[in-house]
Amino acid sequence: MDQIRQAVERARETRAAPVTPREQMPSSFPGTAAVGMAAAEEIMLNAAHLESKRIIAHDIADSRSRSFDMLRTQVLQPMDMKSWHMLGVTSPTAGCGKSVIALNLAFSIARQPDRSVLLVDMDFQRPKIADYLGLRGEHGFLSVLEGKTDLRSAVVPARIRDQQLLVLPCEASTLHSSEWMASRQMIAVLKDIRRNFQGYTIILDFPPILAGDDFISIVSQIDCVLFVAAAGLSTKTEIKECNKHLENASVVRVVVNKAMDSSATYYYSRYGSDSKPSIAGR
Repeated sequence: MDQIRQAVERARETRAAPVTPREQMPSSFPGTAAVGMAAAEEIMLNAAHLESKRIIAHDIADSRSRSFDMLRTQVLQPMDMKSWHMLGVTSPTAGCGKSVIALNLAFSIARQPDRSVLLVDMDFQRPKIADYLGLRGEHGFLSVLEGKTDLRSAVVPARIRDQQLLVLPCEASTLHSSEWMASRQMIAVLKDIRRNFQGYTIILDFPPILAGDDFISIVSQIDCVLFVAAAGLSTKTEIKECNKHLENASVVRVVVNKAMDSSATYYYSRYGSDSKPSIAGR
């Protein structure tokens, strides 16, 4: 905890400058011209690599992206109605595909010309976002918390075709992850993200609920939750336990992932409209 307190003090000096929404900015990295900072290097993503990780929603011509477009509409409608911008994505346990869902949803939203997206990897124990996108870098969310870098320096502008996605990756850290989640610095960084990325849809890829108390420690700081369960993996007991932890959260959608569809040649996700996660276990 002493390490966290010291990092809090150091990080107070590294607050990020405001980022202006994409439609107001001519530069490739929204906000660079407005705040006088050098344009961040834009990373071009590899379509074959994304395909190998089951990330396909960036391609509107791919019929497999339609299920994510449907999810996009179902998620954004309640968020827009309540002026929510910060969506947490979580699951009962590892292996449910929450990071794949988060990435495909982010790309689907980013395809809309009036939407800008920031995807944040907050799974400190098993971060996946950078690997799934093929990103390599020294700094991420953990470095921001530790005060080693500031927010704008850690955010990566990534592009494939005509789509841009802002990404805040995360370094793996199994040590003190729950303490970081409950720290004052975490609350401060989330406030910075809200302030600096106004007008963005902010998607946070959280750890699984039952993997520890990481998600429970931070859920009160976000607007709403997308809950991802997996057919044939998530059990009824796990879902009931997650329900207890989500009683005070606004669950905008429940995804039953890895459900086979007879018309699918790849894989599809089926969606439930329950306000609380409730599906049959195996």
